Amino acid sequence: MSAVVLALAGTDHHPFDRLVEWMDVAATRRADVRFVVQHGSAPPPRVAEGHAFLAHDVMVGLIQQSSVVVCHGGPGTIMDAREAGRVPLCMPRDPRLGEHVDDHQQRFVAVVGAVGLVRPIGTLEGLLAELDGGLAGGLHEGEPAAIDGTRQAARARAAAELDHLMSVRIPRPRRHRPTQLSGPM
Repeated sequence: MSAVVLALAGTDHHPFDRLVEWMDVAATRRADVRFVVQHGSAPPPRVAEGHAFLAHDVMVGLIQQSSVVVCHGGPGTIMDAREAGRVPLCMPRDPRLGEHVDDHQQRFVAVVGAVGLVRPIGTLEGLLAELDGGLAGGLHEGEPAAIDGTRQAARARAAAELDHLMSVRIPRPRRHRPTQLSGPM
């Protein structure tokens, strides 16, 4: 069986055209690899195999079959890849490109990338280099973690909470400026 690269855009309503386009570029370069793209609301890929959405069990099965997982910056998707023993190549959505409402995915990926849970991707060239390394066998971290029902429910709650926490904007405190009193003291 040929190698599989799975790319997951997630389920956010903002299109993630950049992920789809970059997967098509990679698929053009590597005709020997099966590229499967869950593209969400973005237009389907032209070269890679495309699916608007995947049922969770189908997605988990594809993650387990994959040589490389490329994903958006959602904690749930990252945890699914990690539980399958994969270190995902993580392309956080960029709000400046209309891919999300704010930069919470970029901030989250920076944090989890700094500790080695993901490989952050910011450029097409970086993606192509990481794909080549991953297809050579460099992005697996051992056996998948066993998941029982309790752990899976806790993981889903934690992922939802992380998504929420990363999306909340905490206002910066205003600097207190002393008022000047008029008149003699």
